Amino acid sequence: MHQKVTVVGAGNVGATAAQRLAEKELCDVVLIDIVEGVPQGKTLDLTEAAPIEKHDAKLTGTNGYDAAKDSDVVIITAGIPRKPGMSRDDLIKTNAGIMRSVVTEVSRQAPDSILIIVSNPLDAMCHVALEASGFPKNRVIGMAGVLDSARFRAFIAMELKVSVENTHAFVLGGHGDTMVPLPRYSTVAGIPITELISADRIQALVERTANGGAEIVSLLKTGSAYYAPASAAVEMTESILKDKKKILPCAALLQGEYGINDLFIGVPVKLGAGGIEEVIEIKLTAEEQKALDHSADAVKELVELLKTL
Repeated sequence: MHQKVTVVGAGNVGATAAQRLAEKELCDVVLIDIVEGVPQGKTLDLTEAAPIEKHDAKLTGTNGYDAAKDSDVVIITAGIPRKPGMSRDDLIKTNAGIMRSVVTEVSRQAPDSILIIVSNPLDAMCHVALEASGFPKNRVIGMAGVLDSARFRAFIAMELKVSVENTHAFVLGGHGDTMVPLPRYSTVAGIPITELISADRIQALVERTANGGAEIVSLLKTGSAYYAPASAAVEMTESILKDKKKILPCAALLQGEYGINDLFIGVPVKLGAGGIEEVIEIKLTAEEQKALDHSADAVKELVELLKTL
């Protein structure tokens, strides 16, 4: 295969992303982790599954960055995981250091790559990656909205007992408790959910979406979500590798859009071979804009905290 994707971090999210990339036969995959033997073992296991899953993707596991040379996309999942009772803010100091180190290495080996940031706190880590890489803003993208929208879509499908394929949803804002699901832009087979679900049930689904990650953390006790986050990162990667130009909600550096400046915020973007090829601005009600501004303020607090580290 002529396209290559590097996944940094061979934990649950990274390894699952590597598996899905290979099994969709989208690209060759390099899996990097600092723990000796882990990326090598996981890629060998995935390679041995290839005859059964019927793909010819080449998988490489390594502790260094040489194999990442000339990658088209780099998915960064490295960092300490969120633990029960831990806020995303608690993660920031440790993960900022990890992100700087990883991105410095990656940008050296793959200077033309597009970075998809998965590590938490997501929006703040995008700022670290942008600064450490020196890449233009269209090539640093945060994976948040695709995951949050998928959660909202899943809950809508469960509520109405319909196929998830019929559901479409939009979630704006920061990745966390201040995200802004937009029910009036969320549909089932083109019908707004506001016509199908009562206002109080919609509010319950919105709240469940905002707490989606924390709900899984509380159930797992010793870990956090990884199947859906991996799928979200892979959907973004596929749109880039195939130049599909999908409109997906992602964390993008805004410079005036939605009245927000110099912050990574989740908004609908067009994803293609150039990374973020367009930020889509949709009209918001005064209430929705207020919620988005509140979300932006929360991200700004994290970015200010980063400056003091």
